[in-house]
Amino acid sequence: MAARELITADDVRGVPEGGELFAGPGAIVTPWAREIAESRGVRITLEARPRAAAVALGADHGGFALKEALKARLERSGRAVRDLGTHSTEPVDYPDLALAVARSVAAGEARFGVVIDGAGIGSAMAANKVPGIRAAACNTLDLARNAREHNDANVLTLGARFLSPEQALEIVEAFTALRCAEERHLKRVAKIVQIEESYGRRPARRGATER
Repeated sequence: MAARELITADDVRGVPEGGELFAGPGAIVTPWAREIAESRGVRITLEARPRAAAVALGADHGGFALKEALKARLERSGRAVRDLGTHSTEPVDYPDLALAVARSVAAGEARFGVVIDGAGIGSAMAANKVPGIRAAACNTLDLARNAREHNDANVLTLGARFLSPEQALEIVEAFTALRCAEERHLKRVAKIVQIEESYGRRPARRGATER
């Protein structure tokens, strides 16, 4: 953002509750904007916005159309997208796409993963077999918020049969904007990681629980 940019209440309202708004160094934040931010749990950070985190995107044939619509909207908003397929409506197996997305996140190639199939459930099951992945099937905005703030999920799975492109975009934007920051939630996420490690499934890279 440009120096001394004016941050208004409308700017704050455009950020998901509990999210973060980056205002350039020297930005002017109106008193009303600060009040709205406090009431919605939005943190205003006076520094340059970091480069948007890459999103690994995958879908089976049932989720192909929604994936294409979501990809176009994310790219228009400046997000870096790694499209891992599928690239047509020819039948494919959702575990293969879930695995590709989960591996990309575990390897640090993308900060978040999004997998789309018919219901979103099977892809979550498959992705969660990859060490370091915490995948959550979230076909509502509230579930997506909970998955990030309470569970530090890093892969989101969606059901194409239940969502419009507008709903899917809203869910993805909230999922990628929110953080798991409260100590009580971090403690519980650490226990999830300990369970994984107790079965010899150590995260593929350091920092798998980073927020």
